[in-house]
Amino acid sequence: MVLEPIVQSQKGKKIDLNVDYPCPCRRRGRLVPITLTEAFGCDRCQQLFVVENNGYVLEQLSPSYPYKKAWRWVGNRWTVAQTRFGQSYLPLAIGITLVLLIVWLPLALQSNNANILVWLMVAVLLAVLPAMMIWLTYRR
Repeated sequence: MVLEPIVQSQKGKKIDLNVDYPCPCRRRGRLVPITLTEAFGCDRCQQLFVVENNGYVLEQLSPSYPYKKAWRWVGNRWTVAQTRFGQSYLPLAIGITLVLLIVWLPLALQSNNANILVWLMVAVLLAVLPAMMIWLTYRR
């Protein structure tokens, strides 16, 4: 007899507004439905969540965080919903920084000595700017 592992689908299930769910932020919190809305509130962390994407995504409402966090219910736990921009932002910024350094530094080294300082300042500025954007985005 061969035992096959049970693999649960990562595809989200529709969120029922009448079911008790654990809070995706805290392990001990419970989501409480807010009457006459498609929203939940956590009884521990006091966060508000709204149901989006036709009932398949739970999105955190937070005025202090520029990119909204979202989760999908997979039957027994929450998984982070795939956000295209949020997940590709860090590799994109690192790639832009590397391309800028690869392009700007050879140009700076080929120019005459009077302009080398200007070229190096532009290259460093263009490398620091995406790093600052990443830091501002992911700090918390």
